[in-house]
Amino acid sequence: MVTTQEEYMKAKKLASKEYQKALSQGHHPYLPALDYMVESRTTMKEENVGLREIPLDLVVGTVTKGRQDTFARNFMPLLPPDTEFAAKWISLYDYQTEEGISDAITVIEFLGKFYVSEGNKRVSVLKYLEQPTILANVTRVLPPVSEDPEVKIYYEFLEFYKCTSIYSITFTEPGSYSRLAELLGMELNGTPWPEETVMDLKSAFLAFSKAYTASGGKSFVITPGDAFLVYLEIYKFDDMKIPVIDDIKHNLSLIWKEIRIRANGNQIAFSEEPVTEKKIPIPIIDNIIKKTYTAAKPLQILFIYDGDPADSRWINGHEKGRKEVDRIFGDVVETSFASNIVTDEEFDQVVEKAHADGIDMIFTTSPIQIDNALRAAVKYPDIKFLNCSVYLSHSALRTYYGRMYEAKFLLGALAASFTDDHRICYVSNYPIAGCVANINAFAIGAQMVDPQAKIYLTWSCLKDSSWHDYVWNNGLTLISGPDLVRPKKNDRAFGLFSYGKDGEVINYAYPEWKWGKYYELIVQTVLNGAWDEETSQAKDTAINYWWGMSSGVIDVFADDKLPLSSKKLLSLLRKSITNEIFNPFDGDLISQDGLIKTASAPRLSNEQIINMSWLNGNVIGSLPDFEELTDLAQATVKANGMPIITKSTAPEVIAKTDGTTGMET
Repeated sequence: MVTTQEEYMKAKKLASKEYQKALSQGHHPYLPALDYMVESRTTMKEENVGLREIPLDLVVGTVTKGRQDTFARNFMPLLPPDTEFAAKWISLYDYQTEEGISDAITVIEFLGKFYVSEGNKRVSVLKYLEQPTILANVTRVLPPVSEDPEVKIYYEFLEFYKCTSIYSITFTEPGSYSRLAELLGMELNGTPWPEETVMDLKSAFLAFSKAYTASGGKSFVITPGDAFLVYLEIYKFDDMKIPVIDDIKHNLSLIWKEIRIRANGNQIAFSEEPVTEKKIPIPIIDNIIKKTYTAAKPLQILFIYDGDPADSRWINGHEKGRKEVDRIFGDVVETSFASNIVTDEEFDQVVEKAHADGIDMIFTTSPIQIDNALRAAVKYPDIKFLNCSVYLSHSALRTYYGRMYEAKFLLGALAASFTDDHRICYVSNYPIAGCVANINAFAIGAQMVDPQAKIYLTWSCLKDSSWHDYVWNNGLTLISGPDLVRPKKNDRAFGLFSYGKDGEVINYAYPEWKWGKYYELIVQTVLNGAWDEETSQAKDTAINYWWGMSSGVIDVFADDKLPLSSKKLLSLLRKSITNEIFNPFDGDLISQDGLIKTASAPRLSNEQIINMSWLNGNVIGSLPDFEELTDLAQATVKANGMPIITKSTAPEVIAKTDGTTGMET
């Protein structure tokens, strides 16, 4: 039988191991002391939270320096067994095993973690015994509000805590608490959630944490909360109200790559050009692994539309692309489509039938379909799933979109080449990833041709206003309108157009989504084996196809009525883009609020282009708030997986000369 003295020696051994590990990694080997870490703590605002059951894994240090060197960083004891300290520790151990420690400790809560001011040995004993929680009198210290990610996450946690009183769910990315609330069908509005919802959440997270840890989750640097959020993106919360740990373990086994991607910082591998053939053909292996498609056994592709191709500009373009694939590949590829698939049940039924029918590949053409497509991709890994969106980090589901900002840059330059009053209207759709880059590229193109050009920005997705009214109220005659023509209506107000004296629409040019070409290139990657090669090379990153004009999937169509000089300008700029001689986001960039980038700073990265939240200096207008959007626009913004961009978002200075940092539907 193990004696209490031996238990102490085991705890001390754990302390020594942690001590040596900390030293080898260049870390302080003792408990962190809050007063040493935050010297200004006494000047910060405090709140009395009261008596709470707190997670022991969030108790990470002591308040003062006095007790630091008594414990290693894991709260295990460092002092020899013949000391008074060891005797007290052993006495507490005996009391816990016989009676159970009930006295509350006293802690300071700072940035979601706890620092002990009274009760260090109790924490040490209970941590050694792997107890999950401890009773504590909690005082909360509030740091000054700032843009520091850790501070932002903490203030988001406080909103979550007001609704749930839950400490145990922690995240490492801003916006995660809001996303969790959304997945639960709740809001962080300061109002306590129903007790049943809170209890269901606690139960689900506890079961998930046990399954996650037992399956090896501790090997990742992210928190269990981060992994829980990934899990809920795929498996619905309603299915966890009576959680079964074995079921959770099974589901985790199917999505470990998704969790590894999250642990790897949601890294995305942008495919900027299509792979026309395998880079390293291995004949013997290819003959064994590569699936060959023939007229007898064609590549079967299903397109799932959330509307009707006859009614939607967007879906109509994809449907034309689908028909083009049939024409190009003949009997080797067989496509079909399902339209007006709106509900979760309809989507699941369509995919289940597709799987039974032997469908090899499924395209979903709206970001609103992303959640359904992701769940289906995990459930049916033998089907290749894609979603038409950008910057979504999932391995089971690839995304595809176009660098439309290249075409918008050309249209901006074109518009400025024949405007009479330096004023051009730009009608945008949703304030989502990539959309702001389109606006800015248009504005930059116009500014390069006409330094006095002003871009009047309006939106087609607002509840209480019409972009047509904006045009008339501001006396604007040259407009960059919706990209696509309505399938059933003789509406010529699209692309780059102007209103004549009698109100007739005069079309000049429009951006082209060449979906037939896009789908041809994607299908070709499957036929030539490059798809599987990309999968093996991606490792713990998500694959996003983001092709542009050089691939032939984006272009600008110019009407014959354009002046010859404007056509020459268009041709010249097109060549500079396709040959990568010029990029709209190279050189100086100045927003409405000041400098973004100097000429000496590197060209903006794909991530910076996609995630723009600033408007170019010659743009008159702003980004709408979420509440101003129509229901469809709100759903699209949420589904796109990006932080909601609002007019209050401040631009980030990327670099100064001194090197300091300062979809269309």
